[in-house]
Amino acid sequence: MISNKAKYAFRALLAIAAEPEGSALTSAEIARRHAIPHKFLEQILLDLKKAGVLDSRRGKTGGYVMLRPADTVSFGEILRLFEGPLAPLPCLSRNAYRRCEDCESEANCEIRREFARAYDASRLVLDTRTLGDALANNPYGGDMGHEVRKAG
Repeated sequence: MISNKAKYAFRALLAIAAEPEGSALTSAEIARRHAIPHKFLEQILLDLKKAGVLDSRRGKTGGYVMLRPADTVSFGEILRLFEGPLAPLPCLSRNAYRRCEDCESEANCEIRREFARAYDASRLVLDTRTLGDALANNPYGGDMGHEVRKAG
C-alpha cells in the first residue's frame, strides 16, 4: 500500500496539472478541495518543489504550478520520491540493490524470479503512465477536485 503522503501528493499534482496553463493553485485551495491536512500538504508540496516537479508563485495570483508538463511526470517517479525504492526484494532494486543475506544463488532463486515478474509488470505501468495520462482518462474532464457533474 502507498502512504497517505504519496496519495496526497498524487491528488495535489493532478489538481495542479488540471488547471489551465499558467494558473496557480494555493495549498489552502488544494487542501480544501481534497480534504488534505493543510500543514501536511505544505510539506508535500515543498518536497515536490525541491524535486523540480512544481514551482511556487507569490502574490495575488500565487500558488503552485507545474514546472514540467504533466505528460513528463510518471507515477513511478512520484512514488519513488515519497516511498523510496519500489522493488519488493532488495536484490531486485536498481538503486538500493542488496543481496539477500540468506540467498545461495540469485540465478536459481524461485522467490526472486516470481517477484521479478510482478515487479517488472508494475514498474512498466508506473514508469510509463503519467499525470497527463491520468488526466486524459478522467471521465469528468479536466475538472479534477471540483464537484462531480451529474448527468441529466
